[in-house]
Amino acid sequence: MERENQEYISIVNATENNLKHVSLKIPKKKITVFTGVSGSGKSSLCLDTIAAESRRELNVTFPSFVQQFLPKYGRPEVERMENLPVTIVIDQKKPVANSRSTVGTYTDIYALLRLLFSRVGKPFVGYSDSFSFNHPSGKCERCEGLGVVTELDIHKLVDFDKCLNDEGVIQWPAFTTGAWRWKRYAYSGLFDLDKKIKDYSKEEMDLFLYSPQIRLKNPPANWPKSAKYEGIYPRMYRSIITSKEGQLHKKELDRIVSTFTCPECHGARLNAKIRSCLINGKNICEVSDMPIPEAAEFIRQIDDPLARDIKTEILKRMNALIEIGLSYLSLSRGTDTLSGGEAQRIKIARYINSPLTDMMYVLDEPSVGLHSRDIQNLKNSLIKLKEHGNTVMIVEHHREVIALADHIVDMGPEAGINGGQIMYQGSYENLLKADTVTGRMLRTKTPMKMEYRKPNGWYQVEHAKLHNLKDLSVKLPLGVMTVIAGVAGSGKSSLMEYFTSQYPGEVISIRQKDIGINLRSTPATYLDIADAIRALFAKANHVAQAYFSFNSKGACPACQGKGVIISDMAYMDSIETVCEVCHGTRYSEEVLHYQYKGKNIAEVMDMTVRQAIQFFEDADFVKKLDTLVQVGLGYLHLNQSMTTLSGGELQRVKLASKLDERGQIFILDEPTDGLHLDDIRRLMKLFNRMTDQGNTLFIIEHSLDVMKDADYIVELGPGGGLAGGSLLFAGTPKEMLEAERSVTREYLRESL
Repeated sequence: MERENQEYISIVNATENNLKHVSLKIPKKKITVFTGVSGSGKSSLCLDTIAAESRRELNVTFPSFVQQFLPKYGRPEVERMENLPVTIVIDQKKPVANSRSTVGTYTDIYALLRLLFSRVGKPFVGYSDSFSFNHPSGKCERCEGLGVVTELDIHKLVDFDKCLNDEGVIQWPAFTTGAWRWKRYAYSGLFDLDKKIKDYSKEEMDLFLYSPQIRLKNPPANWPKSAKYEGIYPRMYRSIITSKEGQLHKKELDRIVSTFTCPECHGARLNAKIRSCLINGKNICEVSDMPIPEAAEFIRQIDDPLARDIKTEILKRMNALIEIGLSYLSLSRGTDTLSGGEAQRIKIARYINSPLTDMMYVLDEPSVGLHSRDIQNLKNSLIKLKEHGNTVMIVEHHREVIALADHIVDMGPEAGINGGQIMYQGSYENLLKADTVTGRMLRTKTPMKMEYRKPNGWYQVEHAKLHNLKDLSVKLPLGVMTVIAGVAGSGKSSLMEYFTSQYPGEVISIRQKDIGINLRSTPATYLDIADAIRALFAKANHVAQAYFSFNSKGACPACQGKGVIISDMAYMDSIETVCEVCHGTRYSEEVLHYQYKGKNIAEVMDMTVRQAIQFFEDADFVKKLDTLVQVGLGYLHLNQSMTTLSGGELQRVKLASKLDERGQIFILDEPTDGLHLDDIRRLMKLFNRMTDQGNTLFIIEHSLDVMKDADYIVELGPGGGLAGGSLLFAGTPKEMLEAERSVTREYLRESL
């Protein structure tokens, strides 16, 4: 009996987030897929309960000094769990977005290449550290190993026709006349504040523009005691251009700097001495720039006996990247340019060769951003992980990945508070017969639309060469719904980026990463209705609006409106407890006595969007709430932190705020990410309505269900990276079925 129990992970009475007392057993060393509509509780069960508990228990095994540096996982709301393996979560968060991190450094292949060149390369130029573009002896002096140079155009920053006392003499935040950075020049005593900058002597000009940090000999009384004086050039480079501040004011920065490939190393990042070391006529930079299959072929050709062991290791890692469908990447590609799905697949490739076994890998929608052709590679890699003796759990909507499962857990019936129950568990064959939303959607194959809208105009793209586009010319239809198709890395986003830069009118781009969110932003603040709700409460109770904000007068005095009390335990974990005074509502007791239609402000803010629409029925802002229901987000709570939403959910929140537009051009980047087949159907109704309102839609998408409902398809390919960037097809979905060169054609045909 004992033996049999250990073959399952057992979860008893989980109530995390919206889970309704869920208990289940998950088979070990098998692939289990969690399905269900968006918001039904898949991630709550898989990631926030099972994975979080495993990682929390593992972290406790480290000394308390180490624990303070590890990520914190709260104790999930669950009665008990048994037989949990050690868990690795492979999510879509990008590896650190650092301009010094590349595919090669992230996968450790570059470290092995450095070793290879230091042993086998001729002439000998140094040990493996010297081949690193982050090491003083290897990096190119001009660009500091970044491969690009950023130059400041001083005349766009400083108006030389003005004196320091004039308004707008230095055009950058905090350099405005009277602001703190301006004072570092005006209060230095080095300059005549009424003398035009173009009239400075050579000595004054050098001090003003180029001086390194210096202590002033006898500065004026109003000069801060600890401050050092620094010229504008070094100051801008040090504290703005290469820092977070520059990223925050990117538009401003782009106005005053130009960025271009380093003229010394031509983007290779390494200095000439290191680049002179060759194997079979190639240096390490040239090998890093090759697509991975070419680089692997180069490695195979090396016959030096010193290279034997390193070759095996490098090829093992390269093959893992090729097998998972990332052969279009090169080792020199910056990790900050990868999509979420690519980042996730690189992580999978890292673990395929891991000697660890009996682990549990949890994957969050690994099919995101993948063309049907690439899904096969992904499936093979997931099976490899399982055959290594591991348990694999996947949150997924894609038909083919669901079909791969040994065991399926289908959550539902709906989203948010109406979800959180197990609707079905068992095999794929039985799911196809089951009476659940997922079962019904998997059984039906949708037909193709045969009536197409007529474009009301065309926009000609001429000779596009951006990124990997190969001198591409194509006519794009206006006033209809167009899908931009093609395998991952084929140039779909590049085409839309090029179109946006050339098109004379406004283009509304709705991507997943463009929404600025912080811990305090909620659907109510994003849609700008929080004030309207507070106004209703204020009017009904004859008190100031500020009382109904927990960031203002309404805050609970004990927790200052945080809802939790954080006790600092020195180098142990700080302990978070729900505030006993307000019970986590964040409002003061006095405020909670005020009511509107029989509810207090905390109860109203905790409503879902759907509940709020009924509650406020005739208020002006109900129209804004209704837009969230139209994009399928009626289950969100008004006070839910936006940081808890997935990329796809954030994208739909942004879409909701644009639904009233007429006659606009929209570019949507994979809007079906993270959507159940049933949610895709709803979203298509919305897109059709937007098109009927006179908008033009360009949808970058892999979903065949979206293609079948489009008016026009433009397909790029045939492969990704260097093998992509050509036009394979442009025409209606019906015409695509006859298109010889199309890669998508056979999958579209199968889906009918």
